[in-house]
Amino acid sequence: MLAVIRYTVPESQSQDFVKQGHAILDTFATQPGYQRGRLARSVDEPNLWALVTEWEGAGFYRRALSAARMVMYPLMILMLNEPSAYEDVYTRDGA
Repeated sequence: MLAVIRYTVPESQSQDFVKQGHAILDTFATQPGYQRGRLARSVDEPNLWALVTEWEGAGFYRRALSAARMVMYPLMILMLNEPSAYEDVYTRDGA
């Protein structure tokens, strides 16, 4: 399952945001069911960021959110209020 949390980050806060993003991914990486994650920035809108993670299932992701809430708390004001959990319907690896 794929989790996407998007943020709107003012340029003046981007360096701190990246550090906090690392801390979130480091926390997630210790949780059961975590597969991989990345912090990404929009190439078209530099204030738009995404924290993208992959999990074995939605239950693992939801439990990890509880475990990471303290490290995620400082960034909550920057989060876009939208659904973040997506189930895989079709995947295909590249050549």
